Amino acid sequence: MIFLIAGLTLLIIGGLVSVLFWVPGLINRALLREHLGNRYPLVYLVYSANGPFLLLAGMVLLYKYFHAG
Repeated sequence: MIFLIAGLTLLIIGGLVSVLFWVPGLINRALLREHLGNRYPLVYLVYSANGPFLLLAGMVLLYKYFHAG
């Protein structure tokens, strides 16, 4: 049961982060670039750690839940 709950949670959070990052207009990237300056590339590091990797982790957990035994 824990795999199901954790997997669904990670899928929802990862999907939300991905949608927020890639849909134009939801995040003002120009303002973000202005505030962060030279550290702006860290945004992509944070996105990759919290978007696709959370989606992948959620899918793995759901796979383990549905194919366990």
